[in-house]
Amino acid sequence: MRWATRAGIHIDRAACAWLIRRHLDESAEFVFVTDPAEVPGDATPFDMRGADLGHHGADCSFETILRRYDLADPVLWRIAEIVHEADLDDERYDAPEAVGFDVALRGLLMVCDDDRIVELTKPLFDGLYEYIRRATLLGRDPA
Repeated sequence: MRWATRAGIHIDRAACAWLIRRHLDESAEFVFVTDPAEVPGDATPFDMRGADLGHHGADCSFETILRRYDLADPVLWRIAEIVHEADLDDERYDAPEAVGFDVALRGLLMVCDDDRIVELTKPLFDGLYEYIRRATLLGRDPA
């Protein structure tokens, strides 16, 4: 399946791409556009103006996707807090990791194209998922 989002991806779009590939569509193909009118007819848009899978209310796109697809995994919801804070910086959640993720993604955007950012952030989000999963099981930060 094809998915479309805005070019120049940052934290929310990178996290959504990871979420889509990991939990919804492992063979997802991503298309990056500069205008919502450029979304191909066979692509599902996300994190862009007018998209069903975009910001709604106080939620970032990552949170919207979790809600729309009924993904109840508490680890994903903790990642959503980090993504939300890095994307919106509204202090809705206590997510000190958000600052580091924001800086890392801004840096990648300066030196990589969108496809490369999706590729590079996969192990980053996989690692974050595993870290939070283990911390949840242990009831403390893993060693």
